[in-house]
Amino acid sequence: MERLGTDVVALTGSAGKTSTKDLIAQVLDRHAPTVWTPGSLNNEIGLPLTALRASAETRHLVLEMGARGIGHIRYLTGLTPPRIGLVLNVGTAHIGEFGGREQIAVAKGELVEALPSAEEGGIAVLNADDPLVRAMADRTKARVTLFGEADEAAVRAENVHLTETGRPSFRLHTPTGCSDVTLRLYGEHHVSNALAAAAVAHELGMPVEEIATALSEAGTLSRWRMEVTERPDGVTIVNDAYNANPESMRAALRALAAMGRAAQARGARTWAVLGKMAELGDASLVEHDAVGRLAVRLNVSKLVAVGDREASWLQLGAYNEGSWGEESVHVSDAQAAVDLLRSELRPGDVVLVKASRSVGLEQVALALLDTEGEVTGR
Repeated sequence: MERLGTDVVALTGSAGKTSTKDLIAQVLDRHAPTVWTPGSLNNEIGLPLTALRASAETRHLVLEMGARGIGHIRYLTGLTPPRIGLVLNVGTAHIGEFGGREQIAVAKGELVEALPSAEEGGIAVLNADDPLVRAMADRTKARVTLFGEADEAAVRAENVHLTETGRPSFRLHTPTGCSDVTLRLYGEHHVSNALAAAAVAHELGMPVEEIATALSEAGTLSRWRMEVTERPDGVTIVNDAYNANPESMRAALRALAAMGRAAQARGARTWAVLGKMAELGDASLVEHDAVGRLAVRLNVSKLVAVGDREASWLQLGAYNEGSWGEESVHVSDAQAAVDLLRSELRPGDVVLVKASRSVGLEQVALALLDTEGEVTGR
């Protein structure tokens, strides 16, 4: 991309890639013409298709890179060599395929290994709050900049809190100054995503005030990721059904709890409509049990576990944590979930819908927003 005068920014991580990519894209596009990965087209097909959209006017090319095994990101960086590489986190997504978090870290770190040296302008942007990511500083020749809530992070957040509606607000610190940010997105997990975007923007020369304004105005570009819609009757549907892993499931439940506090104070309820998290291997049942338990600890009013084996463990975890009884129910499929919710929802309730992509629970959210519609399949 050097002949086009385009800076290539690549990012990867176990959770939050697409949301962070969308934030980076919206921030940088205020600064100069930017092309970015649409949705989650982050593999060996989607990445070159995105790169081919760059023109002589493009100044920033933002590429999301996914991996299902060691060597995948190395291959992608060979197709479109980045100058700036961002690693968000190392979690448990696809752990059944990788075999462990250490193997995931090996795969994600291929991004920083591919960067040019510091002398050649290479920059590795790493999460200071994730030890496995922070350790990648030893695997790159590029200059390293850290983001996060740690004191030593060059780009960090202070005074983090949530508004009454569950939107994060914080004081953004960069090496060139500070500014206040209130995101339009929902959930505290987006603070880390916003800091990552701010770190990239800072490295590309944007002033902190412009970064803060762009972050505060940025919205959701990719569908079914914390899409929040209030129905005319006052029921709020949170469609986060594009995908799920243990980290993103915990983040979504915490966001639901934050969004629902005001509703619960008025006598309304929070609902977690959850399906299985795929590709967890031997950790699957334990992770589903843990999610069910977390729902209880966060004071979620109702859990609807959708599906077969893994869903039953979601319900079991909730029952064992709090002896919920009627507050936890297991239904066979998406249509059964819709039928239950249509009969039980009342004004002011907040409903989170989330599962792995293969489950197709977005149909539950869509059916609840179309009060006459049925689940149509995918």
